[in-house]
Amino acid sequence: MTSDKPIVWGAAAAVLVGAAALYYYYYARESVPVTTPPHAAHATSAAPSEPAIEHPVPPPAPQGASQAPLPALNESDQAVHTALTSLPDSAALEKFVVPQNLIRHAVATVDNLPRKKVAVELRPIVATPGQFAVAGTADHLTLSPDNFKRYSPFVDFVKGVDVKQAAAVYFRFYPLFQQAYEDLGYPTEYFNDRVIEVIDHLLETPDVQGPIELVQPNVMYLYADPKLESLSAGQKTLIRMGPENAAVIKAKLRELRTVLATRSAPRSASAPSGASPPPPH
Repeated sequence: MTSDKPIVWGAAAAVLVGAAALYYYYYARESVPVTTPPHAAHATSAAPSEPAIEHPVPPPAPQGASQAPLPALNESDQAVHTALTSLPDSAALEKFVVPQNLIRHAVATVDNLPRKKVAVELRPIVATPGQFAVAGTADHLTLSPDNFKRYSPFVDFVKGVDVKQAAAVYFRFYPLFQQAYEDLGYPTEYFNDRVIEVIDHLLETPDVQGPIELVQPNVMYLYADPKLESLSAGQKTLIRMGPENAAVIKAKLRELRTVLATRSAPRSASAPSGASPPPPH
């Protein structure tokens, strides 16, 4: 971690998938940027076997005169933005989201939260004022509690998110999320399963009480405890936001998981439940 300005996303993740904000809100600029999503490990020369879908999304509602067909993924920003602004407290959402390439960037962010680094150039967020604050002396640095206050706008927003309404938007546009995930390098995997996996990973973040010791071997601040430093980017961010704020985020993630996790009978990943083939690029 460095003393660079923190980064906010909050709204897009809370409304669309509920997980990505944790990295970008205050951590993305503190990681080494990478130029492409780290999906190479998933690509092999031989076609992998198709995994079962554990959490298929609900089938789309019958299309009527009042519901337009889904746009192509690369032309979806306006449609997604319109859907999001129909949700309660959309004015707060507008403060956080960068509307360009929203679905692609959301998918890449969610996929990367359990990793050590996230592609900063893919962030679907805007910067927020403030500097990373430490306390103590050079020989004994700790994370300043002043950092926790910087999360207040985001935490207050998350408290008010109607998870069922947010999930309805996510389900409506799910074929585009799935297409973006396949384009990222996962042609036989199911994005909603990855969302549940990432939520579970974040919920496993240890609860840290008391001062959090830091070290600064170079420009970047690191957690002094090797166990904390070895955590993923998403888990580190939950710790950085402070125990009270982290508890609020975890509670909302549990609520979201209940809505998104279906536990239906496994299906082939080549035929998502109720999802028509995604529109072409």
